[in-house]
Amino acid sequence: MTVAGIDARTGERSAVSCAETTANDVASRCEAAAQAAAGWARTGRAERARLLADVATALEGRAAEIVATADAETALGEPRLTGELARTCFQLRFFAEVVCEGSYLELTIDHADVSPMGPRPDLRRMLVPVGPVAVFGASNFPLAFSVPGGDTVSALAAGCPVVVKAHEAHPATSALCHDIMRGVLPDGVISMVMGREAGIALVRDPHIRAVGFTGSVGGGRALADLAASRPEPIPFYGELGSVNAFAVTPAAAAARSGEIGRGLAESFTLGAGQFCTKPGLAFVPAGAHGDALRDALLGTVEGRAFTLLTDKIREAYTDATHQAAEQAADAAADPAVGQGAGRPAGRTVAATVVEVEAAGLTPELLEEVFGPYLVLARYDSAAQLRAAVGMLPGALTATVHAEADDEIGAELARTLTARVGRLVWNGYPTGVSVGWAQHHGGPWPGTDTVFTSVGATAVRRFLRPVAWQSVPSGVLPEELRDEYDGAPRRVDGVLQLPNS
Repeated sequence: MTVAGIDARTGERSAVSCAETTANDVASRCEAAAQAAAGWARTGRAERARLLADVATALEGRAAEIVATADAETALGEPRLTGELARTCFQLRFFAEVVCEGSYLELTIDHADVSPMGPRPDLRRMLVPVGPVAVFGASNFPLAFSVPGGDTVSALAAGCPVVVKAHEAHPATSALCHDIMRGVLPDGVISMVMGREAGIALVRDPHIRAVGFTGSVGGGRALADLAASRPEPIPFYGELGSVNAFAVTPAAAAARSGEIGRGLAESFTLGAGQFCTKPGLAFVPAGAHGDALRDALLGTVEGRAFTLLTDKIREAYTDATHQAAEQAADAAADPAVGQGAGRPAGRTVAATVVEVEAAGLTPELLEEVFGPYLVLARYDSAAQLRAAVGMLPGALTATVHAEADDEIGAELARTLTARVGRLVWNGYPTGVSVGWAQHHGGPWPGTDTVFTSVGATAVRRFLRPVAWQSVPSGVLPEELRDEYDGAPRRVDGVLQLPNS
């Protein structure tokens, strides 16, 4: 069996195909990762950082080929993919900085002493790599959340070999990036498998110690159950479904209706609405100012056509928009499906805006729809808005547009923070910057974990704590010896920074 990419614009099968990985080959690649694990974990942080930066340089050296291959499989366009490759390479170099800085190790030393509870032994603690990690590439980001993406890079930075299950939406792009990375990294540190059955075998393989996943709720739950049902269960870190509420206060609508409407339109259709941070539900006040915001939004998307990544995604989008129209009609609201020119011909789709009263929201309307889709929920009082927000499931983000000294906005911020991993104020949630303070996660179904998949602390998923009690200095890891001065450490309760 082979996996071949499909040209998202034409539906034609790619001439380049990749063989599905057999169960025996999955096992051999996982075994190779296990054999490489100890050596990669022992690789000095400076050398590991250098290799991550070298991977970025190697990817940049073949940028034109990578972008062209990805565009043929995803129809995301050269500008978007060029930017995504730049992000991917920046992320590699950023994690090289994280590795060199060293605070992620959580180095802690308590020297032997006498405490109120009696004698205390010498204790030294740090985080160590968990071992080989399985990473599942995402359909919507063929680079930044795929073979060379954030899960892979954070695991490599933590000192873990990675076996990537490539996504069937872009097999040639995955194979190309894998070959480039394998040319830089030591043997066994990076490998790839292809095919649904290979992904199942990968999670079951006893050498794999953790799984990183970006995808649907259904797919994530199935793999999480598989990881938990192993004879020796392993952690599963999934980024799943997220509706990402977007709330506009009456004061903000009165002050900036056109600006907010146009910005929201660009945000929910960015990447054809195939971003995990896409705002899928907008709370907009009833009345003239809310009407002006809605009209600006609809005017921005009118007549635009969007190409979705795969036939499966397009079919699911079409089904969801039809169901949403029926639900909106049942709620005595007016759905605006395919505004403007109607549904475009061929393989493209129109944006869908379903307008309902906030009081008429149903659980079905609070589910994520992948594609250029938005539920516009109109509220006529703060109490009605409060009640609707109380229905929201967990999510990656929530956005509040408010004015200065806006009490409704302040209340929304306090309420929404309990339901999301990132709160955006007077901005748009699409786009997740890579940095030290970033958190890309959130309560279920946004993720099934408290950890982030973007930013410096993404490495924490693939590390585990170990304490050494009364162990001779020569046996300790270098970072826990008294004379070490290469990373921040807490010694006898006092934070010590390395001498620069």
